[in-house]
Amino acid sequence: MNTESEKSTDSAAALLWKYVTKLEKAAVGEKKRVGNSPLEKAFNNQCQEQLDSLIARTFYSAGLPFHFAKNPYWIEMIKFAANNNLVGYVPPGYNKLRTTLLHKERVHIEKLLKSIKDTWKERGLSIVNDGWTDAQKRLLINFMATSEKGPLFIKSIDGTKEYKDKHFISDLFLKVIGEVGHTHVVQIIINNASVMKAAGFIVEVEYPHIFWTPCVVHTFNLALRNICAPKNSLQNEVPYNECNWIAQVSDEATLIHIFITNHSMRLAIFNSFSPLKLLAVAETRFASIIIMLKRLFQVKQHLQNMVISEEWMSYR
Repeated sequence: MNTESEKSTDSAAALLWKYVTKLEKAAVGEKKRVGNSPLEKAFNNQCQEQLDSLIARTFYSAGLPFHFAKNPYWIEMIKFAANNNLVGYVPPGYNKLRTTLLHKERVHIEKLLKSIKDTWKERGLSIVNDGWTDAQKRLLINFMATSEKGPLFIKSIDGTKEYKDKHFISDLFLKVIGEVGHTHVVQIIINNASVMKAAGFIVEVEYPHIFWTPCVVHTFNLALRNICAPKNSLQNEVPYNECNWIAQVSDEATLIHIFITNHSMRLAIFNSFSPLKLLAVAETRFASIIIMLKRLFQVKQHLQNMVISEEWMSYR
């Protein structure tokens, strides 16, 4: 009896084992795989799509340019948040960004710039001055330090309410020289305006080892002005006779540019014929005249096709 009961038990157990899946033993030191099941993959894809939508909505609502997505700090921030378990993390708010974190970032930038400033003691530096007008019509005077390690911004001053004579300009330079250390300064680089020359001479008297050097770009700009827009005077008679035709061509090119761009319909017809845009002339850079003439030469055929087209005839 016992033998028959044992046989029946073994046969029943054998039938049950058919419905049991054996688990393979994991090797020593081998970690269990996580996230390989179809359900987990689908969940991860859904989370990624939702995160992509949130990021896109942030760009659209804040008016961020699309090239901001290439910002290395933006990419580094997303990767850091994804690779670390930051459950319950709340991003910094308005006040923290403009106070604590701003001060912390300035300290970080100062540490990065220390390697540049350390070379000033051995190799020296040049102080470069530049002035420009912002969107609010304020005259901003910028000071930068340049050395073999690269340029470094020093300060920017609002000179809108100031009378910009040689004493005002020279005082600004002397203060900047005092901030960086006069023993490190080799030269100051400014434009060739008479007030700038006078300010440079005052600095040379105060510090004989510092040289005033005219800006090469401004020098070339003055030379191009004498070529592209020569004055009709006794002292400038030869350049005027030789180069006056350039000014005439420039005036005609400017007239064409204004004629097309100052009317939406004309500009729309031109854009339908030319993939290139017309370029305007910058008031402070005479090299832009050459750039504008070069662009007009590039779109010459498109302009000719435009004025003989049916669209142009019907528009007129």
